[in-house]
Amino acid sequence: MEPDAQREALAHALTRTARGEAPALKEIYERTSAKLFGICLRILGEASEAEDVLQEVYVSVWRGAGGFDAGRSSPITWLAAIARNRAIDRVRRRRPGRAEPIGAAGPIADPSRSALGALEDAEQGRRLHDCLGELDEPQRGAIAGAFLDGYTYEVLARQGGVPLGTMKSWIRRALIRLRACLER
Repeated sequence: MEPDAQREALAHALTRTARGEAPALKEIYERTSAKLFGICLRILGEASEAEDVLQEVYVSVWRGAGGFDAGRSSPITWLAAIARNRAIDRVRRRRPGRAEPIGAAGPIADPSRSALGALEDAEQGRRLHDCLGELDEPQRGAIAGAFLDGYTYEVLARQGGVPLGTMKSWIRRALIRLRACLER
C-alpha cells in the first residue's frame, strides 16, 4: 500500500474509532503496534514496561480519537506523540525508592594500574629501551618497524633495500638478542 493510502486508511480508522467502532481500533493496533512499541521500548528500556505503556496508549486512542485532526498532523505522528509522551510520563513516575541505598553498594574495583604496577611497567619499558639500544641500527630499525609500526617483513625488506630472507634473519637475531638482554 502506498504511503498516502496508508495515511488515509489510518486517518479513516481513527475517525471510526472516535465513533466507537472497536474493529477500527483493532485495525489501528495492527498497523501501528510495532512502531509504537519500538518508541516505548527505546524510551523505557524494558520490554514489560513498554508493553504496559503500549496498552495505555491504545486506551488513550480509544478515548481520545476524536481529538485527532488530520489537518494538523499525520495519524502516525499523532499516535507516536501519544506513545512518546506516555513513555516519558512512565519514566518520570518511576520511584527513586527502587534504587538501593548508597551503603548497599559493594566496593568498586579501580581499573587503573596500581602505583607498583606503574613502576614495574616503567622499569620494563626502560629495560626494553636499553636492550634495543644494544642492537645494531639495521636490527633496531627492523624491530621497530615490525613491532611498533606494524610493517610486514616484505615492506621492511623493500624499505631497507635488502632481500626478504635477510630482513627475516635480522629480525630473528634481534629478537634472540633482546630476549637474552631482558633475561639478564
